[in-house]
Amino acid sequence: MEHEEKFYLVRSDVLPESIRKTMEVKELLERGTAHTIQEAVRKVDLSRSAYYKYKDAVFPFQAMVKEKIITLFFLLEDRAGTLSNLLKIASDKGCNVLTIHQTIPIQGRANVTLSLDASQINGTIDQLIHALKQLDFVKRVDILSSGAQ
Repeated sequence: MEHEEKFYLVRSDVLPESIRKTMEVKELLERGTAHTIQEAVRKVDLSRSAYYKYKDAVFPFQAMVKEKIITLFFLLEDRAGTLSNLLKIASDKGCNVLTIHQTIPIQGRANVTLSLDASQINGTIDQLIHALKQLDFVKRVDILSSGAQ
């Protein structure tokens, strides 16, 4: 059975000290108050192992609200330049490509999954999807997940 990720919004005063200190380390590094992880963990009196245990699991609420990540699935005709044309449209709309996964083409078609940072998008997600669907080699576009508004 796969483990499903769950997310919670929790007041900081009820979090364990190691998680609160992990957030302090991340803030010190982000602000440039500390230049290395070693320096930051020393300043907040946290072990490096505790920091590495929690660093990818805790985020400030404001950072999560600002994220606009969208994951799109495409069924494309297998033609030269299709992926680069797809990426150009996304770039022209102000999206940053985070991940790309493309299957080996079978019977002249390939599946592509793109995760995009749409926090700087020019226009709306609907306009982006519409522009992508207009490409003659795009046979299908589905939104797999969206943190974008």
